[in-house]
Amino acid sequence: MSYKFKFQKVMSIKENEKNQVLADYKSSVKEFEEAAKSLYESLKKKETLEEDQRQQLQSGLSIQSIRHQQSFITGLEKTIMYYQQLVIKARNKMQQLQAILTEKNIEVKKYEVMHEKDFAVYEGQIKMQESQMMDEISIQQFMSKGR
Repeated sequence: MSYKFKFQKVMSIKENEKNQVLADYKSSVKEFEEAAKSLYESLKKKETLEEDQRQQLQSGLSIQSIRHQQSFITGLEKTIMYYQQLVIKARNKMQQLQAILTEKNIEVKKYEVMHEKDFAVYEGQIKMQESQMMDEISIQQFMSKGR
């Protein structure tokens, strides 16, 4: 008699679902990191540009150059706002997937616990059957020697 867990198919499906959500979560983390990196680079570029502009203003700068740099900074600010929105969306998606992943992990763990308990019961039954067989063999041997 071989052991068969009655919820094995369900447990496999739950594990597959968990693995799929885990892959989606890892992908969302990567998207978040890329968006955050782009935001950081844009902020750093703006900071550097503004510092350069301050230094150039102290040494003297034409109005045309100031306008050009200011329009570039304005464009950079729009890019920064875009990346900020992208980071917020990516973070929200990542957090939602993390919550789903936690839920899936709990579901899988429940089935694993059920499996362990069921297997322990199975092992107990096997030991009890073996004990009964040993008792029967002992009785038969005693009866055959007693004759």
